[in-house]
Amino acid sequence: MAIEKKKLLLTAEEVAELLSIRPQTLALWRSQKRYGLPYYKIGGMIRYKLSDIEQWLESRTVRGVE
Repeated sequence: MAIEKKKLLLTAEEVAELLSIRPQTLALWRSQKRYGLPYYKIGGMIRYKLSDIEQWLESRTVRGVE
């Protein structure tokens, strides 16, 4: 499944694929408020903004000693 760069809101399945984890892991993170990954609840749907995911990943980057 290819995720379009222009797509603003992603499903949990798309984010799970992007992060190489299972959608159930994202659900667990949401329910336990782990890792601070921002998401939106629209009606009964859970969505993630691509720019939020990119920013979250950048904040978790571990840099080695230069």
